[in-house]
Amino acid sequence: MTTHPHSKLKTQNSKLKLLFVFSGNSKQFPVSPFTQAQADSLRARGMEVDYFPIQGKGMKNYLKNVVPLRDHLKANRYDLIHAHYSLCGWVAVLAALGRVPVVVSLMGDDAQGTFTGEGRIEWKSRIPILMTRLLQPFVRAVISKAPDLAKVVWRKNISHIIPNGVRLDQFQLVTGGDRAELGLSPDKKYVLFLGNPNDTNKNITLVREAVALLSDPAVELLNPYPVTHDKVVQYLNSADVFTLCSFGEGSPNVVKEAMTCNCPIVTVPAGDAAWVVRDTPGCFVATYEPADFAEKLRLALAFSAETGRTLGRERIVELGLDSEAVARRLEEVYRGVVTQA
Repeated sequence: MTTHPHSKLKTQNSKLKLLFVFSGNSKQFPVSPFTQAQADSLRARGMEVDYFPIQGKGMKNYLKNVVPLRDHLKANRYDLIHAHYSLCGWVAVLAALGRVPVVVSLMGDDAQGTFTGEGRIEWKSRIPILMTRLLQPFVRAVISKAPDLAKVVWRKNISHIIPNGVRLDQFQLVTGGDRAELGLSPDKKYVLFLGNPNDTNKNITLVREAVALLSDPAVELLNPYPVTHDKVVQYLNSADVFTLCSFGEGSPNVVKEAMTCNCPIVTVPAGDAAWVVRDTPGCFVATYEPADFAEKLRLALAFSAETGRTLGRERIVELGLDSEAVARRLEEVYRGVVTQA
């Protein structure tokens, strides 16, 4: 299909209207903080963004959303649908039937499975990976949050690697932290873990064992889960060291958030975490061995005691991982898709 040059110019300069399709099953976050932040950053660039949350879990219940979404598309005009997660992509594709171009973001499990240990995934989680492969002929672009996720994308000509961005205005630096407001002791050394302790993939056991190996009564593990994003900012500004222990991740936003708050970090090489922290003084990449993780914790705690905070925020801006920079990259993808539609 040939696009008239005047039509193409109009598309490049016109205001885009987008529909985000995503899982709406979280009671705590009807719209996830990352989805909300992404939508807000796109709105700041002049785009309109509406939401269509998918209700229900599993393939069968997801497919029940096809007809309601089709009805919504008949009643509302959109330039593009951005589906977050490949099953949401299937709902969008079946509802749109080619009338509205669909872009899909791969979020993690849909590209690499559900991790149960180092290098091990659940057998049943191979099904979403297969569904991701089968979806690709029907979408106009695939956005992966990290290179590891992009390995499942075989249509390389529509593949884009764009991590989630961090809102610099939200993750502000707080000199001295908020320990008093959080009820934390000024004399303790706090090691922060923000993952779900009951999620096998998040692997809280590693940091628990590492802290125990330090044998330092002044060191205390903090695991405030679940907490609001505002509280996350307070904890990241107040902790001595942030830790990530997951067996598998895409592009873990919490690492970027910790960097933005200049918090020292010990992370395993899950997703793109090692690339994000790289050579930032005060940030360390450990293995899954408790002894090695404990040694990196010791170094990070020493850095915190001697130097205080890192220059992680500068690294995030340098990498273009702030929400404004990410929004510009997303808009480039959107306009390329709409122009070719």
